[in-house]
Amino acid sequence: MNSGTLYIVATPIGNLEDMTFRAVRVMKEVDLIAAEDTRHSRKLLTHFGIVRPLTSYFDHNKTLKGEYLLDRLREGASIALISDAGTPCISDPGYQLVRDAVAAGIPVVPIPGVSATVTALSASGLPTDAFTFAGFLPNRQGKRRERLAELRDEGRVIVFYEAPHRLLATLADLREVCGDRQVVVARELTKIYEEFVRGSVTEVMARFADRDVKGEVVLLVAPGTESVTPVDPEAILARYLVDDSLSFRDAVDRAARETGLPRREVYTRALAMRSGENP
Repeated sequence: MNSGTLYIVATPIGNLEDMTFRAVRVMKEVDLIAAEDTRHSRKLLTHFGIVRPLTSYFDHNKTLKGEYLLDRLREGASIALISDAGTPCISDPGYQLVRDAVAAGIPVVPIPGVSATVTALSASGLPTDAFTFAGFLPNRQGKRRERLAELRDEGRVIVFYEAPHRLLATLADLREVCGDRQVVVARELTKIYEEFVRGSVTEVMARFADRDVKGEVVLLVAPGTESVTPVDPEAILARYLVDDSLSFRDAVDRAARETGLPRREVYTRALAMRSGENP
């Protein structure tokens, strides 16, 4: 028996008019549609008159459901994989299913369409010849600053996804770790209240300071205009440790924030420096 085909189908990120004719046709023809959130996707299918069996496939059931979907594909069924919005597998579930289908010799066919990354980048006004997609930053501040420190010397535009309630905190961390460089915040893309806010980090923070930020956010960060001087953790630690107005704990906290290093590592270095040992 010939295996079926796994279709990776992009869906609109807001405006339903962005749905492609090909995507509608494929989803009307497949045997099964695997969706990140069946309740959300059922509205989309109803709008386009697509009446096909629907099943869930998301982060918390991807192992068990992935095996089920692979079995169906091996049996000859054709399946369309969709996410809540945009292109599946781009900071969305699906990578593992595609990987396993490829390993099993099952055809995987992309049905291209909207991607929030490319949509935001195309209208950002930032250089588009090369860019780095970094997905979502960590929720916790320490880990977020570590990740930003890793990307500080990146010479291309960096594209992040961010939750609206974390936007200001992320911008504050970005300014402290990477400097007050140029950024673009793209919000509610393709929707009625689509918005692009451009400027330095400080300027953009001021624009959002007194607002209740809503909608999905794409954050684009321009490369630094000058190369960033490498961080010298010992020099920064020494500066804070000799400050009589700071406790040992406060000195470690400030050094961790400035260097972007994990606090535990900074604490170990500080203990070694205080005792006169090499860290």
